[in-house]
Amino acid sequence: MTVTILIVDDEAAQRSALAGFLAKKGYTILQAESAAKALETVRFQTIDLVLTDLRMPGMDGAQLLTELKNLNPELEVILMTAFGTMEEAVQAMKNGALDFITKPIDLGQMELSIARAVERKHLIRENQRLQQLVAERLSFNGILTRSEAMQKALSIAARAAVSRTTVLILGESGTGKELVAKAIHLASPRATKPFVAVNLAALPESLVESELFGHEKGAFTGADRVRTGRFEAANDGTLFIDEVGDMPLPIQAKLLRVLQEQAFERLGSSTPIKVDVRLIAATNRSLEDLVKTRAFREDLYYRLNVVRIELPPLRERKSDIPLLAEHFVHQFAAENNRPMQGCTREAMDLLMKYPFPGNVRELQHLIEQAVVLSRDQWIGVEDLGLPAATAVAAAADIPGGTFTDRVEAFERGLIHAALQEASGVQSRAARALGISERHLRYKLQKYGMK
Repeated sequence: MTVTILIVDDEAAQRSALAGFLAKKGYTILQAESAAKALETVRFQTIDLVLTDLRMPGMDGAQLLTELKNLNPELEVILMTAFGTMEEAVQAMKNGALDFITKPIDLGQMELSIARAVERKHLIRENQRLQQLVAERLSFNGILTRSEAMQKALSIAARAAVSRTTVLILGESGTGKELVAKAIHLASPRATKPFVAVNLAALPESLVESELFGHEKGAFTGADRVRTGRFEAANDGTLFIDEVGDMPLPIQAKLLRVLQEQAFERLGSSTPIKVDVRLIAATNRSLEDLVKTRAFREDLYYRLNVVRIELPPLRERKSDIPLLAEHFVHQFAAENNRPMQGCTREAMDLLMKYPFPGNVRELQHLIEQAVVLSRDQWIGVEDLGLPAATAVAAAADIPGGTFTDRVEAFERGLIHAALQEASGVQSRAARALGISERHLRYKLQKYGMK
């Protein structure tokens, strides 16, 4: 496995000495004279390990460590300093550093630290499938996660599952609200009873009452037969109401009564129907804000918000991206009879940098598309179909960068995006950029881009 190391140090002589030593050991070496340059490099190139000085002008190594971990939690970082203290070492390790080396550098110690990082990468890749199987067995009814925030949410869900209490699940679209609701149902004493789901955002307002509570024959024009509603269908089981924030006010009053009395009437009837239903509601909207604007009943809000579970977006649980991506690869490979192995290092690196506005659902869609369209057993960058503009947008935000830094980063982002869209064909990328192929090659050489 080729290992790429980025050396970050404001002292050119120190960088060159380390680069020369490590290059002779067979590593691919990149250099950056500042934290800003390092962040730019990590955004646009696949890096396995960052070796950074602690004391640098502007952003120091400790701050760089935090920024790098935000970009890619799996990126290994080793800090170097001539002014090391035990307190700094402990704090660096707490913040995710792999090791802490004092200057003058003991090359043997440094080589051992790097070997540890490489071995760790090997183990992660060789055992991905095994890790996935273990994670599935230890997860809450099949929900895969390594994220501390997600594990906290699932811990609340698991504790709430054994009760009959109402649960409110909050989270952006695509974060897995219905998946968590199903997991709660399956972990509850009602697991063998019906799990019924309804998405209010997908229903016309005029049909919500009939959909939830049913109707009698002749209740309204077109009601030519008796219809059983979702509450009846979920009797003795669990009813999951998604996008509850879109519920019309008149229906909110009827839902409140069901929660209080466990009874309701079908539309067009005055006969009460008793039910025993455990309710789980979800929304991607702020119910507190809806209460303030009187678009949502305050008493219903408190009835729903007994146990509250907040699901983090995928951009805040990046450690889950490799786990979920590999799971989806194997799932869709089996469904489509494709002999897929997984994602390449470059493809996974790009996934780790992408913000995923559509959350897990978007990742699932990307992997399914890549599995179907890939010509290889490994999913590459070109198979993912991610917006090329993503790289350009990321380049514009370089903490502590000068005007020149930002201009150069933006230019690199444009080149990267053009090459991605041209499948690496330089002549096509040059035409798209409106420059000559010779000019493009000059820029590639200038920025050290492959």
